[in-house]
Amino acid sequence: MKTLNFLVIGKNQEILETLKRIIENNEGWKAEIQSDENVCLEYIKENKVDIVLLSSGLEEKFENDIKVFCENLDKDVKVIDHYGGGSGLLKNEVYTLFPNLQS
Repeated sequence: MKTLNFLVIGKNQEILETLKRIIENNEGWKAEIQSDENVCLEYIKENKVDIVLLSSGLEEKFENDIKVFCENLDKDVKVIDHYGGGSGLLKNEVYTLFPNLQS
């Protein structure tokens, strides 16, 4: 099974922790959470990240900048705008990007 590494970025710590718990409830899915946008680009450069999950509270400019950064850095890094909707929606968003993960 492929391991998926997530970087979850947002401003609400409770939401970030909930997303981490939901993500890591799936076998082979690992999540790091971050509320400081200033360290995210460096983290992505230095660590294996498959999915950058954008949560609530981020500035539109940062969201646009990180999408462009990820696309230019590595075409395999996917960015998901995720603002809620439960674990089923999150799984569907991931499976849309990685259809071979579905059993």
